[in-house]
Amino acid sequence: MLPASARLRTAEDFRQTVRLGVRVGRPSMVLHLRRTDTPPSRAGFVVSKAVGNAVTRNRTKRVLRHLAAARLGEAPFAVDMVVRALPRERPDLAGDFASAWEASLQRLSAA
Repeated sequence: MLPASARLRTAEDFRQTVRLGVRVGRPSMVLHLRRTDTPPSRAGFVVSKAVGNAVTRNRTKRVLRHLAAARLGEAPFAVDMVVRALPRERPDLAGDFASAWEASLQRLSAA
């Protein structure tokens, strides 16, 4: 579970992260990551109705929150992250998230 201080809450926070951060796409998700100056690292999730019914969307958000909570503490610097779930028949959220996380951190570190 993510504490309240580790969640993106406002539309402006989401917008800034998507516009100014790096973007890494995978078959089941798109991850936007932006380096910030002030800790703590924060995460936000976008799961549209195209992903499925309410049960499927909520399960997807729970899994993504769990994956994000485990990785946010590992970041070498403070980040804001937006994860947008894509509609898939049998998504591999854990594998896609891990791959996208590593790729986005590499791109942020190089910049």
